Amino acid sequence: MENFEFYTPTRVLFGKGQEEKVGKLIREFGGTKVLLHYGGQSAKKSGLLDRVKSCLEAEGLKYVELGGVRANPELALVKEGVALARKEKVDFVLAVGGGSVIDSSKAIANGAANPEVEDVWDFSMKKAAPVRTLPKGVILTLAAAGSEMSESCVITNPEVNLKRGYNSRLNRVQFAIENPELTYSVPPYQTACGAVDIAMHTMERYFSPGEDTDLTDALAEAVMRTIIKAGKEAYFDPENYAARGNMMWASSLAHNDLTGNGRKCFLPVHQMEHELSGLHTEITHGAGLAALWCSWARYVYTYSLSRFVRFAVNVWGVQEDFEHPEKTALEGIRRQEEYYKELSMPTSIREFGIKEEELETLAEMCCYRHTRTLPGYKVLDYDDILKIYRMSWELGA
Repeated sequence: MENFEFYTPTRVLFGKGQEEKVGKLIREFGGTKVLLHYGGQSAKKSGLLDRVKSCLEAEGLKYVELGGVRANPELALVKEGVALARKEKVDFVLAVGGGSVIDSSKAIANGAANPEVEDVWDFSMKKAAPVRTLPKGVILTLAAAGSEMSESCVITNPEVNLKRGYNSRLNRVQFAIENPELTYSVPPYQTACGAVDIAMHTMERYFSPGEDTDLTDALAEAVMRTIIKAGKEAYFDPENYAARGNMMWASSLAHNDLTGNGRKCFLPVHQMEHELSGLHTEITHGAGLAALWCSWARYVYTYSLSRFVRFAVNVWGVQEDFEHPEKTALEGIRRQEEYYKELSMPTSIREFGIKEEELETLAEMCCYRHTRTLPGYKVLDYDDILKIYRMSWELGA
């Protein structure tokens, strides 16, 4: 078991009606003027935004609004938010939405609190690191990214076709309000993308090198089994409170480091997907992950055969073939692939309209033009990454 430090300072309020406490919570954390950050029209149409404003007003909190966050949150809106927060002297950022809104809020909070950094994109490119931030809170409306309890922040810069993330303790939010009812209106496609993203946060940790992590592994397997079941139930029965609740809680646990403690965690499929949706911002992150994972798994499974066998047996209930363990491993991958298809998720990047001539560009972007490799049981260099992109692309032939 590797050394690790587990840090989860976020206060979670789970259940029906918890969003009504948002004003009091912001007061508890010292907020007096709030930047209310959200996405499109759903928060307005559902009445959630008006209820949130009423809660803020009831506590005497001033606020300014900034909507318009899209999937794969973009740098331009972050910069607009930073300028607004500084101009209005905001001292708290409230995200009402899913992972894209949360990540945009984190970037705004960091940019507003570090005026000496002229370009907030420097954080994403790791040219600078935030040394302070504004306090942040979340009202979660989409179970997917897990950003409500993670230290990551991922932003897209369409001008250079890059999607980059950075980790910092300052990215942890002060509180996360999780009412499963707020996700009832999430469309089936987005629900499926969320289920993929949640599971992948734990799957990628699970398939990272490490030994003697029995408790961590058991927790990871429980999260994966739970999201497989809950994701399917919520997809076909959108107002199933239990399913939505399990998805929401799994989202938080899957990405707060709990399911990877003691392992050398790296998320190679996430890195490959970031290039995909960075180049084509219309691609939803979860869908991109689904399109890549099975090809990655088939490329690397022999380098950690026992791990893939354990996944097949403990997560998918595959009967272990002791004489031919590779058959067991491949059956687990096949069942994961069939699950994606059942939720109408892509299993090939060709399904997004990716052209063959783009594969080399994706591989070059992913290895930072031959300056980095992706660690894991099998270290992936440019040639490996290109082969995986090609495997996924050819699946759609």
